[in-house]
Amino acid sequence: MNMNPKAAFHTLGCKLNYSETSAVSSQFKLDGFDIVDFNSVADVYIINTCSVTENAERECRQIVRRALRKNPNAFVAVTGCYAQLRPEDISRINGVDAILGSNEKFKILEMFENFDKRDHSCIHVTPTEELDSFNSSFAAESSGRTRAFFKIQDGCDYTCSYCTIPLARGKSRSMEVNNVLSEFTQILDNGYKEIILTGVNLGDYGQNTDQNFYDLLSRMVEIDGDFRIRISSIEPNLLTDDILKLVSASEKICNHFHIPLQSGNSKILRLMKRRYSVDYYSNLIFKAKDQINDLAIGVDVIVGFPGETYDDFLLTYNFLKDLPISYLHVFTYSERPDTKAIELDGTVDVAERKKRNNMLRILSEKKKHEFYNSMINKNVKILFENENNDGYLHGWTSNYVRVKHPYSVDLINTFIETKVERLDDNICTVSQFTEPVTKIAG
Repeated sequence: MNMNPKAAFHTLGCKLNYSETSAVSSQFKLDGFDIVDFNSVADVYIINTCSVTENAERECRQIVRRALRKNPNAFVAVTGCYAQLRPEDISRINGVDAILGSNEKFKILEMFENFDKRDHSCIHVTPTEELDSFNSSFAAESSGRTRAFFKIQDGCDYTCSYCTIPLARGKSRSMEVNNVLSEFTQILDNGYKEIILTGVNLGDYGQNTDQNFYDLLSRMVEIDGDFRIRISSIEPNLLTDDILKLVSASEKICNHFHIPLQSGNSKILRLMKRRYSVDYYSNLIFKAKDQINDLAIGVDVIVGFPGETYDDFLLTYNFLKDLPISYLHVFTYSERPDTKAIELDGTVDVAERKKRNNMLRILSEKKKHEFYNSMINKNVKILFENENNDGYLHGWTSNYVRVKHPYSVDLINTFIETKVERLDDNICTVSQFTEPVTKIAG
């Protein structure tokens, strides 16, 4: 009978958080724990938090209570950005045994001799100004070994007026180049075909060293193997001409960028303390689209920032409508303590924020539909995943188009080049294969 202790994990927030949770989960597994679903009864529950919005913090509190309903005697640890920024808030939640900051999340097994229930919360949080170590991590997107998120950078030196991430993550720091290449090779050896590079400010990789993100990418594409690299997100001022040329020239880097904008209004960009102008952003988008075939571009945008009038918002809306982009990630501005934005005048009514959010989400669906439609009758390179959805196998093209094909086990975790036939319900159907299947090397 298996009597190993059980640990369960729950992650809030970004892909970087998921990658770090996976690293901690692996430590517990190596230490003899069975990893179980968070909705199961466990001996230890670990919640990796986000603090980007007020909703994320509220959700954290709900999840702690949910874990304690499953097992009131379980050891509950809360870590991540919310824990780093607001440990005292979390300590007031009954039943939380440990609160671990951004560094401490990777040291939990060293810090506790046992995971017995405590009478009071133990707080272990390194001050933000002392967050200078780097902890690598990677996580599979699903149970199949197809796509993996690989953290190579952490922290941020930017001072955007709405953002708490520099307070929660500390200064920009990166994994050493040779270590990146070594771990990257190990991930490939484990069978993963698409590696998504992640970080808080990924384009800032190599800050304060003699290396930069372009240098790293140049070395990664020289590695032999059947793989491709996807850049998770990159600031517009860090997406250099050299990177554009490299992506255009190499099939090993996906023709897909996610480039945060936040506002298409110059006044709001200045209030946000962003590092580019509206004209700079527009020129970058058109230049990238001109250089890279069938390039997909995703955009982050924030609505309801203090001082944003409805006319200001319409400038953003029309700016995005006229750009050749593929989809939007829309965020509703949320007041965060210890940020400059909270001191600004011109608060936007919450109902109005939601209205603007909805308008941009509708625009995003239109943009996505137009982009998917533009791919019909074009040849695409697909990586299929290990999922059987109603008799279909799903996958992603290099330029982030979701596709499906009648299920075939031979196609799993394989790069295939074929043609997009049609678009049905926001997913593209691709041409069927006749045996034998021809696999295209990376």
